Amino acid sequence: MKQNYEEYHCSKREIVKYILQSTMLCGAADYLFYQSWWVMAGAVPAAALYLRWKKRESIKERKKILNYQFRDALNALSAAVQAGYSVENAVAACARDLEQLYPEDSDIVREFRYIESQQKVSVSVEELFLSLGERSRIEDIENFAAVFATAKRSGGDMNKVIQTSARMLGDKIDVKKEIEATLAAKKAEQMIMSMMPAGIILYLQLTSPGFLQILYGNLFGVCAMTACLGIYGISCWMGRKIVDIEV
Repeated sequence: MKQNYEEYHCSKREIVKYILQSTMLCGAADYLFYQSWWVMAGAVPAAALYLRWKKRESIKERKKILNYQFRDALNALSAAVQAGYSVENAVAACARDLEQLYPEDSDIVREFRYIESQQKVSVSVEELFLSLGERSRIEDIENFAAVFATAKRSGGDMNKVIQTSARMLGDKIDVKKEIEATLAAKKAEQMIMSMMPAGIILYLQLTSPGFLQILYGNLFGVCAMTACLGIYGISCWMGRKIVDIEV
């Protein structure tokens, strides 16, 4: 079956987990900034927004994993073509090699099994790669599919095309992994810094409860704390964007 990688369907277990997480976050925000049970009424729309955000994150992570897997697929495809296979037969050999690297239910194995099955009903391999690029919306796969289709239709050197694409994609992924390793410590620092304001408020709540009491239960306090919460949320979002570098 064709998989649309722009969509993600959460399992029941994931939905329950994300609802519990959003409820806990809303409870923490209520305790730190408002201390009013009425604020917990916002947990319902917050859960919907949180679930939507987690879906986007899951889609992004799934596409990143597929991109990394596609690098291994190109290497296997290149090795099969160099061994003397035609491109069509190399896909079947590549699918068998991928099954040794990844579980049968992984996206890359299913995609190459799908390509193999569609070739048996006379669908051209270049159309199948173009379809994969269109469905995944991954730039590297789209670029490879476009170059592959052009070379296949014009009678180009498929071995060289696949080798060059595999090398370029491998270099790009290596750079991505180096950046991720370099930023790992910075992301941890960003997370700690994001937790510091909430930690300070919690510390004051536990050690000096009367110090912040003027900010709860009145209009001025609600407005002030809402402004603080908004600034806090924007700061956390900006921090995540700063350490999220795309290659």
